[in-house]
Amino acid sequence: MKPFFLAIEGPIGVGKTTLARLLQPRFSAELLLEAFEENPFLSNFYGDRARYAFQTQMFFLLSRYRQQQEIPTVVAREPLIGDYTFGKDALFARLNLEGDELDMYRRLYTVLADRIVRPDLVIYLKADTDDLMARIAARDRPYEREMDSDYIAQVAEAYKRHFSGYTSAPLLTVDTTDLNYVADPSALAFVEGRVRRALGIGAYQQALPQIDEPGATAVRGPSATEPTPAPPAGRALSTFLAANETMGRLGALLAELGARPEADTDHQLRTAAREALDRVQALAEILEIVSDA
Repeated sequence: MKPFFLAIEGPIGVGKTTLARLLQPRFSAELLLEAFEENPFLSNFYGDRARYAFQTQMFFLLSRYRQQQEIPTVVAREPLIGDYTFGKDALFARLNLEGDELDMYRRLYTVLADRIVRPDLVIYLKADTDDLMARIAARDRPYEREMDSDYIAQVAEAYKRHFSGYTSAPLLTVDTTDLNYVADPSALAFVEGRVRRALGIGAYQQALPQIDEPGATAVRGPSATEPTPAPPAGRALSTFLAANETMGRLGALLAELGARPEADTDHQLRTAAREALDRVQALAEILEIVSDA
């Protein structure tokens, strides 16, 4: 079986990580799981979204970008299943940021997103708000206990808009409202079969009658692109190393500030973010010149 990159997406509590873990042995795949627990601002964010949104979002952006750099190496040797896409970062930024903070975020995200490998298939899981809240309560993560249903409804709606015109990768939509692939082996086999058909890697199971229509839609979107090549040598390489060092310093600052959320950190964070953005933009400009040569 040719290696592939499969990404699973959907609102908070829909079951992305669970499905990734269940599909992993069926495809003999490696897992790429979002390290959300490493974000030191997350628990504070759910308590006061307006105050901690920028710190939380910047930490996630850098963390997710760092993780995504591992994808080409893994997919070169074996299938990879992830429980998020890089695009989710911008989705949450639009929900939680505004004004200058959103503008700064967008500039940095745009540069970084150009260096990300697109999945061979994205599975979009969806469920209604009541089901999402029930699943969130059942897993009982401490930092999610204060989460309100209005926010979850906003997240679910944002995902719906995001995928309504999605063309970044082939898309498979699965409604999980009445699809219990944890307790029902036939439901998991149904999802697996749809994935196999979408990827073109073998026979697939016929749709179960009770979930044929709401369970999944046809795949659409362009075929996946080849992994982004490594930066060229010379000046581009030295600029890349400098940019990488700056991004590392920004990540370290975010981690440090997470340990003392009561401090006034806006100026430090904005300064570090601007420096990182300048270096990454310089790298992008050099690569554009090289590619046009």
